[in-house]
Amino acid sequence: MKVAVVGTGYVGLVVGSCLAETGNDVICADVDAGKIAALQHSKVPIYEPGLEPIVVRNQREGRLTFTTDVGDAVERSEVVFIAVGTPPDEDGSADLQHVLEVAGTIGRHMTAPKVVVTKSTVPVGTAEKVRAEIARHTTMRFHVCSNPEFLKEGAAVEDFMKPDRVVVGVDSPDAAKVIEELYAPFVRTGNPLIVMDIPSAEMTKYAANAMLATRISFMNQIARLCEAVGADVTHVRRGIGSDRRIGQAFLFPGPGYGGSCFPKDVKALIRTAHDRAVPIDILTAVETANQEQKHVLVAKLRRHLGDLKDRTVAVWGLAFKAETDDVRESPALVLVETLLAAGARVQVHDPAAMETAARQLGTRVAYAEHAYDALPGADALAIVTEWLEYRNPDFAKMKQLLRRPLIVDGRNLYDPQKLGRLGFTYDSIGRPLGCASS
Repeated sequence: MKVAVVGTGYVGLVVGSCLAETGNDVICADVDAGKIAALQHSKVPIYEPGLEPIVVRNQREGRLTFTTDVGDAVERSEVVFIAVGTPPDEDGSADLQHVLEVAGTIGRHMTAPKVVVTKSTVPVGTAEKVRAEIARHTTMRFHVCSNPEFLKEGAAVEDFMKPDRVVVGVDSPDAAKVIEELYAPFVRTGNPLIVMDIPSAEMTKYAANAMLATRISFMNQIARLCEAVGADVTHVRRGIGSDRRIGQAFLFPGPGYGGSCFPKDVKALIRTAHDRAVPIDILTAVETANQEQKHVLVAKLRRHLGDLKDRTVAVWGLAFKAETDDVRESPALVLVETLLAAGARVQVHDPAAMETAARQLGTRVAYAEHAYDALPGADALAIVTEWLEYRNPDFAKMKQLLRRPLIVDGRNLYDPQKLGRLGFTYDSIGRPLGCASS
């Protein structure tokens, strides 16, 4: 099948590459000439495990091409995916400017019937706006579908190739047949392709992310309560997660959620509910809880160090989660900015995200090439991202490098009792304090 994917961000690049991997002829189009030039030389502009080999292989074999000519890509394709960004407006609603610009381009280049698929995360009603914008420029027959993505950054390729489910909202049986054919290779093992009406598909994406964000914020608040009453959130998590109605996923406490999806999708769903006078207080509470959680590590540092002015703090992890270089809405950047505002010096390390973080932090922090290089002279180490290389460090070396053996851990990577025996003051999320006197 001949496919165009407009937008080469996380979603578009993964979608286009994986569809090419299953034998389709895919054109990925983007107006960013620099990004397209890099991709044409097989330089992937994002860090996503497993993606680069697929891009290289399918480009070499001629199934995957990249262009800045969006109109030409549309003309040459039977199916067109819209995968451009939908950043939040000031009121929290999704900005559909880029989505509708692409729709207009599709309409102007509609030389034959096509199936147009919105892959961008968009609020309910967007597909009809896309349909209307395309129809302004053409009398050619076309179908509009909604196909929300459920890709986790750091595991996006695997999620696309082996999906839990594929959700598609369609306007006709003919459109459903095209999407079913396109996704057939990915659902061979029995995971469902769920066909529904378009508004339900659009809502499914927001509802899924809002549910996951709610679980995270719930567990973070339980963790804070555990600290107050002397409970251990690790035991609590296992206790409730063993209930089959609840399960273990997304019950790990941390420094708050971030990234390109959860924050903006929760805001957008709140805005949608507000616009329709539907109370959705639970999500307002989720958002508030998450914003507060991003300041928990600063509070712990102040508890141990007092005034942060002229203190030096090492930070391990800048990406909002491991296995990505994405720092959008990252709790680490909230931590760093707060420390800098308090007059502290900050030394940072991240295996993949230092370049993207530097676009915001600039020269205000010291960047360490290796994790241990961030520690010399630091009054404390704050761990924000759960990279594997942070899980089994040389504690003796760390203690020697740190000015003060203090670790505040936003990911609960270590055993508090062990760290206490090693002479550290170890303050994690929702667990008893580990210290030398314990």
